[in-house]
Amino acid sequence: MKPPIEGNKITGILKALGLVFGDIGTSPIYTVTVIFLLLKPAYETILGVTSLIIWTLVILVFLQYDFLAMSLSRRGEGGTIVLREILASLLKTKKRKTFITILSFLGVSLLMGDGVITPAISILSAVEGSALIPGLEHISKTTIVLIAAFIAIVLFSFQRKGTEKIAFAFGPLMLVWFFSIAFFGIVSITDAPQVLMAVNPYHGIRFLAENGWKGYVVLGEIILCATGGEALYADMGHLGSTPIRKAWIGVFVALVLNYLGQAAFLLTHPGAKNILYEMVVHHAKDLYIPFLLLSIAATVIASQAMISGMFSIVYQGITTRILPIFKVEYTSTERKSQIYIPSANFFLLFAVLFIMVEFTESSRLAAAYGLAVTGTMTFTGIMMTWIFALSKKPIPMFLALFVTLVDICFLGANFYKIPHGGYWSLILASIPFGMILLYTQGQKRLYKMMHFMPLDDFVHKFNMVYKTTPLIKGTALFLIKDVKEIPPYLVQIMFYHGIIYEENIFISIIKRDDPFGVTGFFKEDITKGFRVFEIQMGYMEVIDVEELLREAGVDERTVFYGLEDITARGLVWKMFSLMKRITPTFIQFYKFPYKKLHGVLTKVEL
Repeated sequence: MKPPIEGNKITGILKALGLVFGDIGTSPIYTVTVIFLLLKPAYETILGVTSLIIWTLVILVFLQYDFLAMSLSRRGEGGTIVLREILASLLKTKKRKTFITILSFLGVSLLMGDGVITPAISILSAVEGSALIPGLEHISKTTIVLIAAFIAIVLFSFQRKGTEKIAFAFGPLMLVWFFSIAFFGIVSITDAPQVLMAVNPYHGIRFLAENGWKGYVVLGEIILCATGGEALYADMGHLGSTPIRKAWIGVFVALVLNYLGQAAFLLTHPGAKNILYEMVVHHAKDLYIPFLLLSIAATVIASQAMISGMFSIVYQGITTRILPIFKVEYTSTERKSQIYIPSANFFLLFAVLFIMVEFTESSRLAAAYGLAVTGTMTFTGIMMTWIFALSKKPIPMFLALFVTLVDICFLGANFYKIPHGGYWSLILASIPFGMILLYTQGQKRLYKMMHFMPLDDFVHKFNMVYKTTPLIKGTALFLIKDVKEIPPYLVQIMFYHGIIYEENIFISIIKRDDPFGVTGFFKEDITKGFRVFEIQMGYMEVIDVEELLREAGVDERTVFYGLEDITARGLVWKMFSLMKRITPTFIQFYKFPYKKLHGVLTKVEL
């Protein structure tokens, strides 16, 4: 896999529209509607809220992600795990590295929790627009939920086949969507041009000052306009920074025009409930059904981008060894980044359907939305500030500190949502977080309980046995994590069972700090009949070990690897043991030649 090649081509911008901006691009469907469930549409209130929406986009998307976060990458790759890798390389003490590791675990978990709510609220809010179609005014909530659930099931069922064949249409569809919302925004602004004053941040500040606690709580709904902003940074590895940044300028303009248009419509129609859709019906009734279908398509695209993003996050978690090895399927023969993870897909589908049934309305679901997003943004801000401070870059550091304080304000405003459904956001995030903690701590304990032999002792014993034991013709490969510590299964094979080949090669796979790049090479010979072949890989790479071995001239007769037969005491370690038993081994993940594989069990008691 190679890092993306940046370019100025229109195709790159179109791809960015389809893959990156679906979530934030469909926020106008529900953001203003949800906010004015809490507020009365008075003139100053509408100006203040619209001003806060515009400046939230400026600070949290333009400044935090477009300017600051996207300047921090490794070979073009971005995301929470990348920030952790950058910061860990700058920190010196183990305690600080542990702290930042836990922080990144929380960030990843919250992002995965957010990945459940995004498709649910996006699809539900779009389908709810069908109530404005003549003859469907009295459509029931149950029918809306069933339609939304059907769309979700079709969407998740399609993941196994891959999106490569239809992905080319995502960008043009989203381009039409952004032109549409910008157009209707402009038309609506002409009815009440005074809303243009909302670009002045004074109105937002005044709203917060005059409304006190109530104004602060409203920030918990205003953040909905920026959900999906984190995708700018997370999706850098797919497209490169240039197309994303250029596309964002056009997306920002379209969003601002639409939010101003909705504000103008609310000024002239204070009784409006479903503001975006009612605005479209008012200005172009004949175009409403095509617009509704377009909005549903846009929300499906937004959901698809989130699902693909979840697959990427899980894959990063596997390769960085913070998540167990789930089965990974590759849906494209040309692009290795096109992956499908069945367990993650079914978990997301089940969770999305549950959330739809539990909340039934997008306005109620908004009460659970925002907490995970602001949590992720806050952790990103903290890590960015720390990186800039350690890198001795004062201006970016102060900007990142300012952004982090704003993130904290939004996060605090979202705490009120916890008893009103926000707890589901925390429950959803706790599942991957608990899995990460269980797996990482379990692996540490497992490693500690296994009796490894130091390399020097192994070489001394190997030399004696190699001279005195009849050798089997050919080459045997032995898979190990660290050549300095010889695992028990290997000691068992060679010294207890006397299985020694003429040539014995230890295969060690090392994860590099950067996302891309694969190298395989023989290290300096340790002794006669015993060599080490090391594979170094970026944590976003998909490698074919057999191909690397052939390129190095290795033609093995057999491949040995270790398996743990875990006997656990206590609930926690029993859960870890079950996790290890039901997830695939690394052998399946790294594509070793199956016909030559021999797994050797080592009994371990936790």
